[in-house]
Amino acid sequence: MRVLITGGMGFIGSHLAEAFVAEGHEVYAIDDLSTGSIDNIDRLKGNPKFHYTVDTIENEPLLAELIDRCDIVYHLAAAVGVRLIVEEPVRTIETNVHGTEVVLKHANKKKKMVVIASTSEVYGKNTAVPFREDADLVMGATVKHRWAYACSKAIDEFLALAYWKERKLPVTIVRFFNTVGPRQASRYGMVLPTFVRQALSGAPITVFGPGTQSRSFTYVSDVIGVLTKLPNEPKAIGEVFNIGNSNEITIQALAEKVKQMTGSQSPIVNIPYEDAFDSGFEDMPRRVPDLTKINALVGYEPKVQLEEMITRVIEYSRLGKD
Repeated sequence: MRVLITGGMGFIGSHLAEAFVAEGHEVYAIDDLSTGSIDNIDRLKGNPKFHYTVDTIENEPLLAELIDRCDIVYHLAAAVGVRLIVEEPVRTIETNVHGTEVVLKHANKKKKMVVIASTSEVYGKNTAVPFREDADLVMGATVKHRWAYACSKAIDEFLALAYWKERKLPVTIVRFFNTVGPRQASRYGMVLPTFVRQALSGAPITVFGPGTQSRSFTYVSDVIGVLTKLPNEPKAIGEVFNIGNSNEITIQALAEKVKQMTGSQSPIVNIPYEDAFDSGFEDMPRRVPDLTKINALVGYEPKVQLEEMITRVIEYSRLGKD
Protein backbone atom coordinates (compact mmCIF):
# COMPACT_ATOMS: atom_id res chain seq x y z
CA MET A 1 0.00 0.00 0.00
CA ARG A 2 1.13 3.55 -0.69
CA VAL A 3 0.26 6.02 2.07
CA LEU A 4 0.29 9.83 2.04
CA ILE A 5 0.53 11.56 5.43
CA THR A 6 -0.04 15.30 5.57
CA GLY A 7 1.71 16.67 8.63
CA GLY A 8 3.97 13.65 8.29
CA MET A 9 6.85 15.25 10.18
CA GLY A 10 4.71 16.14 13.17
CA PHE A 11 4.31 14.25 16.44
CA ILE A 12 1.62 11.74 15.44
CA GLY A 13 2.42 11.84 11.72
CA SER A 14 6.03 10.74 12.15
CA HIS A 15 5.03 7.82 14.38
CA LEU A 16 2.41 6.79 11.83
CA ALA A 17 4.98 6.94 9.04
CA GLU A 18 7.35 4.69 11.00
CA ALA A 19 4.57 2.16 11.63
CA PHE A 20 3.59 1.89 7.98
CA VAL A 21 7.18 1.63 6.78
CA ALA A 22 7.81 -1.09 9.37
CA GLU A 23 4.86 -3.00 7.90
CA GLY A 24 6.44 -2.79 4.44
CA HIS A 25 4.25 -0.06 2.99
CA GLU A 26 5.49 2.92 0.99
CA VAL A 27 5.00 6.26 2.72
CA TYR A 28 4.93 9.79 1.36
CA ALA A 29 5.02 12.61 3.93
CA ILE A 30 4.41 16.31 3.37
CA ASP A 31 4.87 18.94 6.08
CA ASP A 32 5.61 22.67 6.08
CA LEU A 33 7.44 22.32 9.44
CA SER A 34 5.34 25.06 11.02
CA THR A 35 4.81 22.78 14.03
CA GLY A 36 6.51 19.59 12.84
CA SER A 37 10.24 18.94 12.83
CA ILE A 38 12.65 17.37 10.37
CA ASP A 39 14.27 15.65 13.38
CA ASN A 40 11.12 13.55 13.80
CA ILE A 41 11.89 11.56 10.66
CA ASP A 42 15.61 11.04 11.25
CA ARG A 43 15.17 7.28 11.53
CA LEU A 44 13.29 7.15 8.23
CA LYS A 45 15.66 9.16 6.07
CA GLY A 46 17.40 6.97 3.55
CA ASN A 47 14.76 4.25 3.72
CA PRO A 48 13.72 3.53 0.12
CA LYS A 49 10.10 3.17 1.21
CA PHE A 50 9.94 6.64 2.73
CA HIS A 51 9.68 9.89 0.79
CA TYR A 52 9.28 13.34 2.30
CA THR A 53 8.55 16.82 0.99
CA VAL A 54 8.90 20.07 2.90
CA ASP A 55 6.06 22.15 1.55
CA THR A 56 2.54 23.27 2.32
CA ILE A 57 -0.54 21.25 1.34
CA GLU A 58 -1.82 24.50 -0.17
CA ASN A 59 0.65 23.84 -3.01
CA GLU A 60 -2.16 22.20 -4.95
CA PRO A 61 -0.23 20.87 -7.98
CA LEU A 62 2.20 19.12 -5.63
CA LEU A 63 -0.58 17.82 -3.38
CA ALA A 64 -2.50 16.50 -6.37
CA GLU A 65 0.58 14.61 -7.57
CA LEU A 66 1.18 13.06 -4.14
CA ILE A 67 -2.46 12.02 -3.77
CA ASP A 68 -2.40 10.52 -7.25
CA ARG A 69 0.57 8.32 -6.26
CA CYS A 70 -1.05 6.97 -3.11
CA ASP A 71 -3.86 4.61 -2.14
CA ILE A 72 -4.91 6.36 1.08
CA VAL A 73 -4.45 9.80 2.62
CA TYR A 74 -4.05 10.47 6.33
CA HIS A 75 -4.78 14.16 6.77
CA LEU A 76 -3.01 15.18 9.98
CA ALA A 77 -1.75 18.64 8.95
CA ALA A 78 -3.36 21.27 11.19
CA ALA A 79 -2.72 24.15 13.54
CA VAL A 80 -2.29 22.58 16.98
CA GLY A 81 -1.95 23.60 20.63
CA VAL A 82 -4.04 25.94 22.77
CA ARG A 83 -1.37 28.65 22.86
CA LEU A 84 -1.04 28.77 19.08
CA ILE A 85 -4.82 28.75 18.71
CA VAL A 86 -5.28 31.72 21.05
CA GLU A 87 -2.37 33.73 19.66
CA GLU A 88 -2.97 33.06 15.95
CA PRO A 89 -6.69 32.48 15.33
CA VAL A 90 -6.54 33.52 11.66
CA ARG A 91 -3.82 30.99 10.93
CA THR A 92 -5.73 28.34 12.90
CA ILE A 93 -8.93 28.74 10.92
CA GLU A 94 -7.33 29.13 7.51
CA THR A 95 -4.91 26.22 7.97
CA ASN A 96 -7.51 23.80 9.24
CA VAL A 97 -10.43 24.64 6.97
CA HIS A 98 -8.67 25.41 3.70
CA GLY A 99 -6.13 22.62 4.14
CA THR A 100 -8.87 20.02 4.55
CA GLU A 101 -10.79 21.50 1.64
CA VAL A 102 -7.91 21.04 -0.81
CA VAL A 103 -7.13 17.52 0.43
CA LEU A 104 -10.72 16.40 -0.05
CA LYS A 105 -11.02 18.11 -3.42
CA HIS A 106 -8.01 16.34 -4.89
CA ALA A 107 -8.68 12.99 -3.21
CA ASN A 108 -12.16 13.05 -4.69
CA LYS A 109 -10.84 13.15 -8.25
CA LYS A 110 -9.54 9.59 -7.90
CA LYS A 111 -11.79 8.53 -4.96
CA LYS A 112 -8.83 7.93 -2.67
CA MET A 113 -9.73 7.06 0.93
CA VAL A 114 -9.10 9.91 3.38
CA VAL A 115 -8.68 9.61 7.15
CA ILE A 116 -9.31 13.00 8.75
CA ALA A 117 -7.68 13.75 12.10
CA SER A 118 -10.11 15.66 14.31
CA THR A 119 -10.10 16.35 18.02
CA SER A 120 -11.97 16.00 21.29
CA GLU A 121 -12.10 19.81 21.27
CA VAL A 122 -15.16 19.61 19.00
CA TYR A 123 -17.29 18.51 21.98
CA GLY A 124 -16.77 22.00 23.37
CA LYS A 125 -18.64 22.71 26.59
CA ASN A 126 -20.76 19.57 26.46
CA THR A 127 -21.01 18.11 29.97
CA ALA A 128 -22.44 14.69 29.02
CA VAL A 129 -19.28 12.70 29.88
CA PRO A 130 -18.07 10.32 28.52
CA PHE A 131 -18.43 11.86 25.06
CA ARG A 132 -20.18 9.75 22.43
CA GLU A 133 -19.50 10.38 18.75
CA ASP A 134 -23.16 11.32 18.18
CA ALA A 135 -23.26 13.77 21.11
CA ASP A 136 -24.12 17.43 20.63
CA LEU A 137 -21.24 19.84 20.06
CA VAL A 138 -21.55 22.81 22.44
CA MET A 139 -19.40 25.72 21.35
CA GLY A 140 -18.68 28.98 23.12
CA ALA A 141 -19.37 32.43 21.70
CA THR A 142 -17.59 33.58 18.55
CA VAL A 143 -15.93 36.41 20.50
CA LYS A 144 -14.05 33.73 22.45
CA HIS A 145 -11.13 32.83 20.15
CA ARG A 146 -10.58 29.73 22.28
CA TRP A 147 -13.30 28.00 20.26
CA ALA A 148 -11.90 28.82 16.82
CA TYR A 149 -9.96 25.56 16.71
CA ALA A 150 -12.95 23.45 17.75
CA CYS A 151 -15.19 25.13 15.20
CA SER A 152 -12.64 24.79 12.40
CA LYS A 153 -12.25 21.07 13.07
CA ALA A 154 -16.03 20.64 13.23
CA ILE A 155 -16.25 22.26 9.79
CA ASP A 156 -13.60 19.80 8.58
CA GLU A 157 -15.81 16.96 9.78
CA PHE A 158 -18.95 18.37 8.17
CA LEU A 159 -17.11 18.85 4.88
CA ALA A 160 -15.60 15.36 4.89
CA LEU A 161 -18.94 13.73 5.64
CA ALA A 162 -20.58 15.85 2.93
CA TYR A 163 -18.04 14.53 0.41
CA TRP A 164 -18.99 10.99 1.46
CA LYS A 165 -22.73 11.60 1.32
CA GLU A 166 -22.86 13.58 -1.91
CA ARG A 167 -19.83 12.34 -3.88
CA LYS A 168 -19.12 8.94 -2.31
CA LEU A 169 -15.55 9.84 -1.37
CA PRO A 170 -14.54 7.26 1.26
CA VAL A 171 -13.72 9.18 4.42
CA THR A 172 -13.21 8.28 8.07
CA ILE A 173 -12.92 10.79 10.91
CA VAL A 174 -10.96 10.14 14.11
CA ARG A 175 -11.20 12.36 17.16
CA PHE A 176 -7.98 12.27 19.20
CA PHE A 177 -8.09 12.74 22.98
CA ASN A 178 -4.86 14.27 24.38
CA THR A 179 -2.34 12.02 22.69
CA VAL A 180 1.11 12.02 24.33
CA GLY A 181 4.54 10.45 23.79
CA PRO A 182 8.04 11.06 22.43
CA ARG A 183 8.45 13.95 19.98
CA GLN A 184 5.53 15.93 21.35
CA ALA A 185 6.82 19.47 21.74
CA SER A 186 5.92 21.57 24.77
CA ARG A 187 6.15 24.91 23.03
CA TYR A 188 2.56 24.87 21.74
CA GLY A 189 0.98 24.41 25.17
CA MET A 190 0.92 20.59 25.33
CA VAL A 191 0.48 19.96 29.02
CA LEU A 192 2.40 16.76 29.78
CA PRO A 193 5.69 17.60 27.99
CA THR A 194 5.45 21.10 29.46
CA PHE A 195 5.12 19.78 33.01
CA VAL A 196 7.96 17.30 32.49
CA ARG A 197 10.29 19.93 31.02
CA GLN A 198 9.54 22.33 33.86
CA ALA A 199 10.01 19.66 36.52
CA LEU A 200 13.33 18.44 35.12
CA SER A 201 14.71 21.96 34.83
CA GLY A 202 13.60 23.00 38.31
CA ALA A 203 11.31 25.69 36.92
CA PRO A 204 7.86 26.24 38.41
CA ILE A 205 5.28 23.73 37.15
CA THR A 206 2.57 26.03 35.82
CA VAL A 207 -1.04 24.91 36.06
CA PHE A 208 -3.36 27.18 34.11
CA GLY A 209 -6.73 27.75 35.73
CA PRO A 210 -7.92 26.08 38.93
CA GLY A 211 -6.39 22.69 38.15
CA THR A 212 -9.71 20.95 38.73
CA GLN A 213 -10.26 20.51 34.99
CA SER A 214 -9.64 16.88 34.04
CA ARG A 215 -8.27 15.15 30.95
CA SER A 216 -7.71 11.60 29.76
CA PHE A 217 -4.37 10.87 28.10
CA THR A 218 -3.59 8.36 25.36
CA TYR A 219 -0.17 7.04 24.42
CA VAL A 220 0.80 7.56 20.80
CA SER A 221 1.44 3.84 20.12
CA ASP A 222 -2.19 3.06 21.01
CA VAL A 223 -3.39 5.72 18.57
CA ILE A 224 -1.11 4.45 15.80
CA GLY A 225 -2.34 0.90 16.34
CA VAL A 226 -5.87 2.00 15.49
CA LEU A 227 -4.92 4.21 12.55
CA THR A 228 -3.04 1.44 10.76
CA LYS A 229 -6.09 -0.85 10.97
CA LEU A 230 -8.58 1.56 9.39
CA PRO A 231 -7.75 0.82 5.70
CA ASN A 232 -8.90 -2.77 6.26
CA GLU A 233 -12.24 -1.82 7.80
CA PRO A 234 -15.00 -1.05 5.25
CA LYS A 235 -17.39 -0.28 8.13
CA ALA A 236 -15.20 2.71 9.06
CA ILE A 237 -16.20 4.59 5.90
CA GLY A 238 -18.46 7.57 6.56
CA GLU A 239 -18.06 7.24 10.32
CA VAL A 240 -16.59 9.21 13.24
CA PHE A 241 -14.57 7.49 15.98
CA ASN A 242 -13.16 8.59 19.31
CA ILE A 243 -9.60 7.40 19.96
CA GLY A 244 -8.44 7.85 23.51
CA ASN A 245 -8.26 6.45 27.01
CA SER A 246 -11.20 6.61 29.42
CA ASN A 247 -9.08 7.06 32.57
CA GLU A 248 -9.06 10.72 33.61
CA ILE A 249 -6.97 12.85 35.95
CA THR A 250 -7.19 16.47 37.04
CA ILE A 251 -4.48 18.77 35.76
CA GLN A 252 -3.49 19.61 39.36
CA ALA A 253 -3.07 15.90 40.13
CA LEU A 254 -1.08 15.45 36.91
CA ALA A 255 1.33 18.22 37.96
CA GLU A 256 1.76 16.56 41.37
CA LYS A 257 2.36 13.16 39.77
CA VAL A 258 4.98 14.56 37.37
CA LYS A 259 6.72 16.32 40.25
CA GLN A 260 6.79 13.12 42.29
CA MET A 261 7.94 10.88 39.42
CA THR A 262 10.77 13.22 38.41
CA GLY A 263 11.90 13.80 42.00
CA SER A 264 11.67 17.50 41.28
CA GLN A 265 11.76 20.32 43.81
CA SER A 266 9.81 22.59 41.48
CA PRO A 267 6.91 24.47 43.04
CA ILE A 268 3.48 23.98 41.47
CA VAL A 269 2.06 27.39 40.59
CA ASN A 270 -1.53 28.08 39.54
CA ILE A 271 -1.87 30.82 36.95
CA PRO A 272 -5.31 32.32 36.21
CA TYR A 273 -6.51 31.75 32.66
CA GLU A 274 -6.68 35.49 31.96
CA ASP A 275 -2.97 35.81 32.80
CA ALA A 276 -1.95 32.78 30.73
CA PHE A 277 -4.11 33.46 27.67
CA ASP A 278 -6.61 36.28 27.29
CA SER A 279 -9.51 37.81 29.15
CA GLY A 280 -12.57 35.59 29.26
CA PHE A 281 -10.71 32.40 28.28
CA GLU A 282 -12.96 29.35 28.62
CA ASP A 283 -11.91 25.73 29.09
CA MET A 284 -13.50 22.30 28.99
CA PRO A 285 -14.05 21.00 32.55
CA ARG A 286 -13.73 17.35 31.52
CA ARG A 287 -12.68 15.49 28.39
CA VAL A 288 -13.33 11.75 28.46
CA PRO A 289 -14.15 9.53 25.46
CA ASP A 290 -16.74 6.81 25.11
CA LEU A 291 -14.74 4.08 23.33
CA THR A 292 -17.60 1.67 22.62
CA LYS A 293 -17.71 2.39 18.90
CA ILE A 294 -14.00 2.00 18.12
CA ASN A 295 -13.83 -1.08 20.34
CA ALA A 296 -16.65 -2.70 18.36
CA LEU A 297 -14.88 -1.91 15.08
CA VAL A 298 -11.32 -3.07 15.80
CA GLY A 299 -11.32 -4.36 19.39
CA TYR A 300 -9.51 -1.25 20.59
CA GLU A 301 -8.31 -1.27 24.20
CA PRO A 302 -5.60 1.24 25.25
CA LYS A 303 -2.56 -0.68 26.45
CA VAL A 304 -0.38 2.07 27.94
CA GLN A 305 -1.67 3.72 31.11
CA LEU A 306 -0.80 7.08 32.61
CA GLU A 307 2.18 6.26 34.85
CA GLU A 308 3.92 4.45 32.01
CA MET A 309 3.16 7.36 29.67
CA ILE A 310 4.72 9.81 32.11
CA THR A 311 7.75 7.55 32.60
CA ARG A 312 8.36 7.36 28.86
CA VAL A 313 7.97 11.12 28.38
CA ILE A 314 10.41 11.73 31.25
CA GLU A 315 12.94 9.33 29.70
CA TYR A 316 12.63 11.07 26.34
CA SER A 317 13.01 14.52 27.91
CA ARG A 318 16.11 13.43 29.81
CA LEU A 319 17.73 12.68 26.46
CA GLY A 320 17.58 16.42 25.84
CA LYS A 321 14.51 16.27 23.61
CA ASP A 322 11.53 18.60 23.83
